Amino acid sequence: MSMLRPQDVIDHVTEITPEFLARRGLRGLLLDLDNTLVPYGSYEKDGAAGVMRWARDLKLAGIRLYLLSNATDRRATYWLEHLGFQGVGLAGKPNPRAFRRAIGALKLRPEQVGMVGDQVFTDVLGGNLSGMHTILVRPLASNSLPHTRVARRLERAVLKRYGHDWRP
Repeated sequence: MSMLRPQDVIDHVTEITPEFLARRGLRGLLLDLDNTLVPYGSYEKDGAAGVMRWARDLKLAGIRLYLLSNATDRRATYWLEHLGFQGVGLAGKPNPRAFRRAIGALKLRPEQVGMVGDQVFTDVLGGNLSGMHTILVRPLASNSLPHTRVARRLERAVLKRYGHDWRP
């Protein structure tokens, strides 16, 4: 398996249900923040009400959640307070060490945890290098940093190779 190939490709995180996770043997999720849970740069908690309900429902179903984001600590802390679970900013993805620490915080084995994110070269690569199930979601917005816009073009080529003709 290529380290850049996600096991699942979905449109939105809310497609991940307890049943979806059970079919894959997953008991926990590491979640990216920007353009996965909320649009890049957004502090609009009213616009994230659906994602906050989704996270609450997963937690009530016994799913362990942890934010693993390269966003600033300030931004990650803001969203963690509203999402109601633990995590870190400035994680250093795709470094597998960051993923191992997050998996350890969930007290699960790597094969029991899914990595959910919108970027192949950080979220999918790091998750695959760490032995996790990787789930790529369509980016919520296209207002990314310049280096992310370049990476998106490369991601489209990688995804096309695996049969996903997908435009963010």
